[in-house]
Amino acid sequence: MMELDTIDLRILRELQEDASLSNVELARRVHLSPSPCLARVKAMREAGLIRRSVALLDAKQLGLHLNVFISISLKQQSRAALEAFEAKVCARDEVMECYLMTGDADYLIRVAVPDIAALERFILEQLSPIKEVEKIRSSFALKQVRYKTALPLALPPVSARRRRATQ
Repeated sequence: MMELDTIDLRILRELQEDASLSNVELARRVHLSPSPCLARVKAMREAGLIRRSVALLDAKQLGLHLNVFISISLKQQSRAALEAFEAKVCARDEVMECYLMTGDADYLIRVAVPDIAALERFILEQLSPIKEVEKIRSSFALKQVRYKTALPLALPPVSARRRRATQ
């Protein structure tokens, strides 16, 4: 795991907010010159801390009006059954997220679809035929109260920052 200082955290905050920033603008925002800023970003990419940069699209403007959470229970929880289910569900573009869960259901998936008819087709034609599936339960999101992609980045305590600065 890469040790991050306050400048690295500021870089990450800025990139989470807007990954399209030029290196010059990013450096200006975090109070670095461009070369060291670029070197830090490159090091974080190489370490796998920054996995990729993407554009976040507006689902409603693209006609994807329904956000549906689907709980899925499998007939058995063997490694082969889990892997087979995961491969099938991950191959579907409608599936935005998929989590292996504890509790009543084995999986929770979030799908984005244009309407009820598309959801019905997805459930009947894609999920139901998966032989490992035993039970499917859907819940519609009525309103998206919060959606964020930026991870919480805590600054190290002031005392740790002071120690690093004097080293």
